Amino acid sequence: MTYHEIADMIGCDVETARSATIQRALDRKKSRDGMTRAKLDPELMGVFVAVIRNAEPDLDLAVRELRNMHQAMLRNEVNSPGRSAAG
Repeated sequence: MTYHEIADMIGCDVETARSATIQRALDRKKSRDGMTRAKLDPELMGVFVAVIRNAEPDLDLAVRELRNMHQAMLRNEVNSPGRSAAG
């Protein structure tokens, strides 16, 4: 992630995000686009996942409902192996 992306994620300014990546000794590399990117450590990865999950609660709910429907359909198929898809 860029320093700007990290700053947005943890709620600080870009220079503080840069300092944090240095202090945490995160792997950093300058990309072809000229931006420096840092690999997240497990703690920051957890923050990233939490931010993503909270960003789209409606989407998260829809995905859960689709998974539940898929599981219900699979259970129904296992319980009725002789039935055709048409009915």
